[in-house]
Amino acid sequence: MTLEDRAPSPTRSASDDTRVFVRPLGTPLPLGFLGLFVSTFAFAATQTGWVSELEGSKAALAAIAVTSPTQLLASVFGFLARDAVAGTGMGILAGTWALIGLVTLSSPAGSTSAEFGVALIGCGIAMVVPALAAGQRAAAAAVMGLAAARFVLTGIAQMNGEPGWMKAAGWVGFLLAAVSLYAAFAFLFEDVAGRAVLPVGRRGSAAREAVADDGAPFTGLRREPGVRSRL
Repeated sequence: MTLEDRAPSPTRSASDDTRVFVRPLGTPLPLGFLGLFVSTFAFAATQTGWVSELEGSKAALAAIAVTSPTQLLASVFGFLARDAVAGTGMGILAGTWALIGLVTLSSPAGSTSAEFGVALIGCGIAMVVPALAAGQRAAAAAVMGLAAARFVLTGIAQMNGEPGWMKAAGWVGFLLAAVSLYAAFAFLFEDVAGRAVLPVGRRGSAAREAVADDGAPFTGLRREPGVRSRL
């Protein structure tokens, strides 16, 4: 984004002489949501006993090699698109999954850690902030809210070592995987088709920004991701 400032003339205000240039972008949300899908699905499989805990190191590698990088990239492009909610949410997710992957790789299979649990609960609480701020896009808010719940439940399981809490976190992880996969499809198809294909729950200003003056969705460059203020 480039700002062009000129000295205002006597008959023009300063705002009239300011030009802002923005670049249309492809929405980074599908990339971040698909990266989330990979790790939450893999870890849910071990937490619910579908896959042996001895295979947890493979899920940890997926978190480090796939989920964390893709969400970090989505975070950067979210901020470049001037969407602080997307940038913040994806950034927290990227760091949290990197933490989960590194701790899982460096710990004995099936072990728990109270300090790791406290950190996960903190990450879950942090995720509540972008989840609430994303309320005008229900699909994105649902993904971030479920991620917050998943981290908190896993943190409680790490602190008390109870298998029931770990299984609960795993089942919420499966639900998160399904919702994140749906959100990825919905936002990606919306970006490709230039119109809503699957509902993402836009409302308020998020809905108005995505609709042109004549009521047609996503018409013209003004409605492109990176130009409008919300992805």
